[in-house]
Amino acid sequence: MTKRTARIQRNTAETQVAVKLIIDGTGKSDVQTGLPFFDHMLTLLAKHSLCDLKVRATGDLEVDAHHLVEDVGIALGQAFVQALGDKKGIRRYGWALVPMDETLTQCRIALDFSNRPYLVFSAKNWKPIANVELGQMRVGLVREFLQGFANEARCNLHVDVLRGDEPHHIVEAIFKALAKALDLACQRDPRVKGVPSTKGKLN
Repeated sequence: MTKRTARIQRNTAETQVAVKLIIDGTGKSDVQTGLPFFDHMLTLLAKHSLCDLKVRATGDLEVDAHHLVEDVGIALGQAFVQALGDKKGIRRYGWALVPMDETLTQCRIALDFSNRPYLVFSAKNWKPIANVELGQMRVGLVREFLQGFANEARCNLHVDVLRGDEPHHIVEAIFKALAKALDLACQRDPRVKGVPSTKGKLN
């Protein structure tokens, strides 16, 4: 069966981002963004989604990490659109409930590529930790990454952090839950004939 792959190059005056994605992979990753904590989160995303992911990203980190983190989310969303193609035979919907010590995160993602992107993000205690820095990356930028991804993947993405106190655990649980939801949603289901929509297309 043909592997679903994508290559995305996004260059702006602020960032340069290259993403290579293999959906039907084994969880291998090669990530370099200049933000070690962000690299760690993207590595987790690949590992737990079983996608192979290569990311090279540079940008104006001397200004802030915002542009780079958001643009990686944008490029990754575009990569999923490209790799999934016409979406024939996929499960389409995915969800996950992931614990990380005291933290519990639920992720519900609908890979409904119908030009109706939507992000719902609800995290307990988010405002008090949004400006906490984890390896030069502000916690609040996680939401910007998710917004960029949802916009460009053109998917509904609902993320709920049900409880949690430690910022590192909260962010890690979000990325792991997203990974598991993506794994489920992108899986081919032999029972699905054609596109899983009564409209006949998902684009």
